[in-house]
Amino acid sequence: MNAKQKVLAAAEELFAEQGYDATSVQQVVDRAGVTKGAMYHYFSSKEDLLFDLYHELFVEQLAGLDRIVAQQTDPVTTIREIIDDLVITTAARTRAVTIFGREGSRFLGKERFLTLQTEWRRYQDTVRKVIRDAQLSGEFTSAASPEVISWAIFGFTNDLHTWYRPDGPKPPAVIAKELTDFVLNGLMAKEQA
Repeated sequence: MNAKQKVLAAAEELFAEQGYDATSVQQVVDRAGVTKGAMYHYFSSKEDLLFDLYHELFVEQLAGLDRIVAQQTDPVTTIREIIDDLVITTAARTRAVTIFGREGSRFLGKERFLTLQTEWRRYQDTVRKVIRDAQLSGEFTSAASPEVISWAIFGFTNDLHTWYRPDGPKPPAVIAKELTDFVLNGLMAKEQA
């Protein structure tokens, strides 16, 4: 683990244990076992740490989404892979998601928050386009709008950190499959007259 990773890991632990506001930069560098100079080489402020904790995950999820969509497979496979990737990556970083949900909107500056919002909109728009295109081609029912369907997916995954436990009875892949089956069963249903 390099110095940057050590600092991020220490910040994540401390923010989870005692909150962002109650954590000092000195505590982060002490926990990471690095100097302040090493930390400031990678991060200009404590806010950078908070941003990077969540942004790192989101960059990974955007890359996964782009990879999945670029494969140009059928919409059922595409939605299945998107949900799998979203659930599995979110489950792997529940502590960072919890910290961001609790602290992000209060402590991130407007510019950083706007960066995340812009990326999030791109993610949403891409998923909605997959759904919309499949509805227009008749592969998915249009009983619900792409917006409502995507919010069902995102609402589930955005709240995953509140109930998922790594030592729980279901691993992320099983949870992803169940959610995907639920969503696709609704999308594949014939429209009611």
